[in-house]
Amino acid sequence: MSEICWMSATELLAAYKKKTLSPVEVVKALLARIDEINPKLNAIITRTDEAALATAKESEKAFLKGKPRPLEGVPITIKDNVFTKGVRTTWGSKLYENYVPDTDAILVERLKNAGAIILGKTNLPEFGLVGITDNLIFGRTVNPWNWNRTSGGSSGGAAAGVASGLFPIGHGNDGGGSIRIPSSFCGVFGLKPSFGRIPIYPHLPGWETLNHEGALTRTVEDNALILDVMAGPSVYDPVSLPQYPGKFQKGMKGDIKGLRLAFSSDLGGGFPMDSQVLEISRKAAFGFQELGCTVEEIKPGWINMESDFVVTLVSETLAAHQSDIDKYKQVAFPPYLPFLDFATLLKNTDVVKVQFDRYQLNEQVSRVFEKYDLLLTPTLATAAFEVGENGPLNPAKVNGIDASPSSWVCFTYPFNFTGQPAASVPCGFNSEGLPIGLQIVGRRLDEATVLRAAAAFEKAHPWRDKKPPLTAA
Repeated sequence: MSEICWMSATELLAAYKKKTLSPVEVVKALLARIDEINPKLNAIITRTDEAALATAKESEKAFLKGKPRPLEGVPITIKDNVFTKGVRTTWGSKLYENYVPDTDAILVERLKNAGAIILGKTNLPEFGLVGITDNLIFGRTVNPWNWNRTSGGSSGGAAAGVASGLFPIGHGNDGGGSIRIPSSFCGVFGLKPSFGRIPIYPHLPGWETLNHEGALTRTVEDNALILDVMAGPSVYDPVSLPQYPGKFQKGMKGDIKGLRLAFSSDLGGGFPMDSQVLEISRKAAFGFQELGCTVEEIKPGWINMESDFVVTLVSETLAAHQSDIDKYKQVAFPPYLPFLDFATLLKNTDVVKVQFDRYQLNEQVSRVFEKYDLLLTPTLATAAFEVGENGPLNPAKVNGIDASPSSWVCFTYPFNFTGQPAASVPCGFNSEGLPIGLQIVGRRLDEATVLRAAAAFEKAHPWRDKKPPLTAA
């Protein structure tokens, strides 16, 4: 039964059609593995076993009738900051510890209508604000490659679960790297689609201009498969994009010969960079030459958006909870308190300046994509650091240099400001056996090329056979 837990969604669908596996059999196998592994990882924090088994039985009937839907019988999880009808949704905050929505988010509704089986909700940091996964309700999600290291965040529960064989697909979202950070730390594939590709409704206030919905998977094809289901416009989300003219799962196939790629280890700002991460990611980037691409290393010297990112994060958090800020401060995750204090010092001009800087960054990025089809970077400036109370504010030193609160994610958040598709692919391991990610960034609206490049890299450098030891050492 253990091999079932490592099958991809596309493999499961093929097995269902051949009737060599049933959705009920698969759900039972995954629930047994969750029973065994999840207490160590703390990836899934609200389980829906009974509903999952009931849905699996309905999926089984659909295959017997020969009328399966696109995700019929595929087990998935939903991050705990997205509305799920009748299932507790907490945002990792004591303010919402017992909140149960009476409606599904649009993306959840689409997944259910496509036949997906929801196994439960995955852990995140409070309101998804930082790049680790820890909160006062459910506690910490650890890294399956080393329990003493962070899983990353904010989609840390999804990443740890996918990496550990608890489920093939984990929904996630990304406001500054929250899909790509844990994907890199846990050794899975994560895609942040173009801004607006997947509608966001309903939702709590916050991350209005930065959040992207997406997924974390063990294979590139699984990510394209679920994107085809979740993507599409909605009148309830005014910035949602028009219908994509093709199919992402189909568009990801084919070679990438002739693509012009740029690799950069310094987008601007001169942030400290772990030497092993740089060496491994650079080697992976130039490995695309063997796939028929041209690769050049560049230093574009873009505007440093670190302060803009912090200003946006803290000002939106303060505004979202202004009416009950005193109550929130009493129950907030302790490392957040300096953020809230900082937010009260901001001026209107600080917030407006972010939009001016965003415009400048978009102009600078667009110039690079006039010459290149894709931009490659390390996903992060470091491998997974040790868990601890100060993780989100003071991660381990990078090459002996203190990292600022967001400098170690210097490669991810710029593309939340520009809204471009960006993915993290596993590209190797450091000397401690920790995964390293390579970020692949495409032109706005061009997920297809990002997925095609990621699939070509996956075929040339497969990562699925590498499974975490699930130990603390």
